[in-house]
Amino acid sequence: MAGRKGRPQVGSSLRSGAGSGRTGAAEPRRASRPAGGAEQPPAFTRPALAPGLLAAVVLLACVALLDDPAFVAVRWGVTVLALIVLVFALRGRTWWALIVTAAIAVCWNPLVTVPIPGQVWAALQIIAAAVFVVIGIAVKVPRSAEGDPSR
Repeated sequence: MAGRKGRPQVGSSLRSGAGSGRTGAAEPRRASRPAGGAEQPPAFTRPALAPGLLAAVVLLACVALLDDPAFVAVRWGVTVLALIVLVFALRGRTWWALIVTAAIAVCWNPLVTVPIPGQVWAALQIIAAAVFVVIGIAVKVPRSAEGDPSR
């Protein structure tokens, strides 16, 4: 099968050496690997990203429920997710995110309600959704702190 120009031979591995004819994205990746060949995991994780995105989806999906009695369940969900993100912000030592998520948890608290008119709530829902996404991306927890229970 020597007649196949620019393609690896039939049955060969796609990760074969330089003679395979492949160019592009695989070359820089191979060059950035350490000498041992194994890729090193990043030095940090983004544990607040999943609850932040979930809170943003809940906030955006439930803008229409502001006048409905079911909005109490939305408030519970947002408050719990804000407290989860708050814990990750504390572990990541992102102090501004800690303050913002504490404010969101207080405003959306269903037990002691903050009297805010409906139009302002609608705007706050959208703003809080954007803030949750930004915080989820910004909060980085070092990998060394993950297994350390004393932190």
